[in-house]
Amino acid sequence: MLRRVKKLLGWNKIENVLITPYRSYGTKNHLYLLGRALDDNPLKIVENQSFFNTLKNTYKQFDSFEIPEAKIELKIPGLLQLKTVSDCEGYFLFEETTQKDLSTVANEEGWVTMNLLFQESEDSPPSEERKKFQAEVLIPEDKAEYGVISDIDDTILHTGVTSFLKWKLLKNSLLTNAYKRIPFKGAADFYQKLHLGKNGENKNPLFYLSNSPWNMYQYLKLFLDFNKFPKGPILLRNFRTPFDRSIKPEKPHKQKEIINILKTYPQLRFILIGDSGEHDASIYTEIAAQYPDRILAIYLRSVNHKKQMKRVRSIITEFETTPVLLIDNSVAAEKHARQSGFIK
Repeated sequence: MLRRVKKLLGWNKIENVLITPYRSYGTKNHLYLLGRALDDNPLKIVENQSFFNTLKNTYKQFDSFEIPEAKIELKIPGLLQLKTVSDCEGYFLFEETTQKDLSTVANEEGWVTMNLLFQESEDSPPSEERKKFQAEVLIPEDKAEYGVISDIDDTILHTGVTSFLKWKLLKNSLLTNAYKRIPFKGAADFYQKLHLGKNGENKNPLFYLSNSPWNMYQYLKLFLDFNKFPKGPILLRNFRTPFDRSIKPEKPHKQKEIINILKTYPQLRFILIGDSGEHDASIYTEIAAQYPDRILAIYLRSVNHKKQMKRVRSIITEFETTPVLLIDNSVAAEKHARQSGFIK
């Protein structure tokens, strides 16, 4: 609270630089990396923390101290060096097309690690003492059989997004420790099998989508890693307040992100995984109709909501472009994936 008062009174001194890059994706010759510059300490979520500390962490995720006009440098030793400046909300973007092959420095899973450095002002000389942060960008391997794009909310993680006034969503997402969140049974194992592919050797890329704001990134990243889901880019969205007067995007967040992925990897086909709770059925079938040769299958986890289920069935009943399955559990999806030759 004291820091908030200082900011309101014009106290602009930076106390703790925290550069948070978001796991992203690219190609051999194109780099795309989004992140945020904050004046804050890293979020500390521990497995046995008290409810009070969970509440405190939730507050910290949304009560952020952005660093506008932060000068940030990206370095891939011996390959690439870029500079950018954050916007008024602390967000920054590196996007560059290069003649150099970024995959030459990728690990066996296709991840390229790079260093991010913060420069407080133009007068601050480059120094080894500058704070360094690491970022990761996925470059899928040429031998990948297909990619997987999965929703997070109520697809692999129960959120209660269809509950009355979304009170379960608020309770699960904001008042529950990430370590205590339980994924749907068998989901992580099924995703690992999709990651490996038919012969168990390919490294098929996975992309995770959520309508949650970027403030929830560390929380969701921890949940996915702790529960052993395959590592993949995590694509969230900007948090819009009731006072936000900026133009709303023409397309829903998920639809825009999926189309971007399809355009980035035109040679790759995809499996889409979501749920029947909100708009995944309409978004996924619309994309499959638009890209009929690119979508191998659509899996929609059934939710306990009669009205939504009726609406979803009306969408998928006559849809024949791509196989669409309403599933109650990961076993049903795994069975279809094996019969279809997606997994061994």
